[in-house]
Amino acid sequence: MPKAPSILKLCKDPAKATVGKFYEFKNATDTSVDLYFYGDIVSDWWGAWQEEDQYPEAIKNFLAEAGGKDLNIYINSGGGSVFAGIAIYNMLKRYTGKKTVCVDALAGSIASVIAFADSDMPTIPSNAYLMIHKPWAVCDGNATELRKMADTLDAVESGIWAIYEEHLAEGVTIETIKELMEAETWLNGTQAAQYFRVKVGEENTIAAAVQDYTKFYCHNVPQKLLSRENHAGQQDREKRNKIIELTMAHMGQ
Repeated sequence: MPKAPSILKLCKDPAKATVGKFYEFKNATDTSVDLYFYGDIVSDWWGAWQEEDQYPEAIKNFLAEAGGKDLNIYINSGGGSVFAGIAIYNMLKRYTGKKTVCVDALAGSIASVIAFADSDMPTIPSNAYLMIHKPWAVCDGNATELRKMADTLDAVESGIWAIYEEHLAEGVTIETIKELMEAETWLNGTQAAQYFRVKVGEENTIAAAVQDYTKFYCHNVPQKLLSRENHAGQQDREKRNKIIELTMAHMGQ
């Protein structure tokens, strides 16, 4: 799991910004190691505001050091960058060790794609969620640029279809999944097993990672997930604000 880079150190010496080891092994044994996706999926270390955030370079380095050991992968993420997520999915699929994925609470958006990196079938508890939807982006510009963005989103979506199609339950067609994506669908473990090849796990008590940006682009977040926004969410916002304050203060020196 990536460690948060030292903002002050990176600003003072940008040339060494990516030299540090921004992850650590959890529960490593001679044969296996744990990998957590418990934050946003971002493009690079600069976008990793929290130590839980993951990005392709960190995963590449993690896998290289894991050296072929089996991976126990735990997911509680609302998603993030589509291209970063697909890169991570492909790296995990190529990795030689066995991959065992458990969705602890939420595999949403591009994190739902990463869940299917399991060597067999991911496990989704009956009270955890797989959320699928059409790719989303912020765009400004003229009509030509906006049309181009729409074409790009269509191309990205077709790539996601191809991954989902490899993991469909018997009798389910990709056309059905397209409809679910169009509607932004939140599937608990039992419901997900109706459409995808997944194992339904026992209920757990981990709160789903419904971040602020998730609520910004999602329209159908289950109300019981939104009601869990409590002290933990406030602590997260305070932590992010503190990082921003430290960064701005240092850059002003």
